[in-house]
Amino acid sequence: MTAPPAAPGTAATPRPSRTADTRPRRLLSKRQGRAVISVALLALPLLVYGLFMLYPLGRVLMLSFYRWDGLGVGEWVGAQNYVTTFSDERLLGAFLHALILIIFYAVIPLAVGLVLATLLTRTQVRGLGFFRTVVFLPQVIAMVVLAIAWRRIYAPDGLLNSLLRGIGLDALTRTWLGDFSTALIAVGLIGTWVSTGLVTVLLMSGISNIPKDYYEAATLDGAGWWRRFWHITIPGVRAEILVSLTLTVIAALKTFDLVYVTTSGGPGTSTTVPSYEVYNQAFRLGSVGTASSLAVILTLVIFAINLTINLLGERD
Repeated sequence: MTAPPAAPGTAATPRPSRTADTRPRRLLSKRQGRAVISVALLALPLLVYGLFMLYPLGRVLMLSFYRWDGLGVGEWVGAQNYVTTFSDERLLGAFLHALILIIFYAVIPLAVGLVLATLLTRTQVRGLGFFRTVVFLPQVIAMVVLAIAWRRIYAPDGLLNSLLRGIGLDALTRTWLGDFSTALIAVGLIGTWVSTGLVTVLLMSGISNIPKDYYEAATLDGAGWWRRFWHITIPGVRAEILVSLTLTVIAALKTFDLVYVTTSGGPGTSTTVPSYEVYNQAFRLGSVGTASSLAVILTLVIFAINLTINLLGERD
């Protein structure tokens, strides 16, 4: 049966296409399904992150406003713990020591690592893989083991003093970890030894990705080694430098096990650092509120310093 003809002067209205009508619905349903699957896949990691990261941070922040010995009932004191932290010379000195350790953990390893990585990557060296393994080895060994070994090296009858006596420099021998003037430097040099391998390996991977044509063109233009290093190598490994600084600065600011095993913050308070003071205030002195405020401040300092590093590094 044929459809009746359209009235004169009017156009026949086409029937809507079933395929064109259902296609947007199918696309929408696929997108909704993908969104549901994405949320389901992210649910467990977000739950674990919130349970083991966000909740402890929130708990520490809450405890920083209480006076609590860890056993009884806490007393609300507001910002008094933060006032105590900023007015205590011992706690402020711990932050100063941590900033000094940044020089040993980050600045010196970066300078040494740039030189070593450049020399080893741009020259033909046999056994390069073995060297990478050796310099990276301190990252694999537990810090407690390294601290015990270095404490023995720094001992009055240890390897360092024995070497000094062997070459006739007896006047330079001392109790390195027990001297107020050398204890922090001795601890910092351990951090330098540990961090240099990590930084060198990261920079070597970055330098190896720089095309050799850049160096050849610069050489033909009369650029010396310093100009090639400054204008080609450093810009070429900027991402690796940012990663190195981020990792080493965090390691310097949150160091605990190295100080705990080698000096326990001594002699006196010459090697105390914020992480050690958090432990000392909470478990030795029974001042959980002060320890929590110190932990909150340390977290903010680490975040601020690393944010500054990354913002400066991302500038053209």
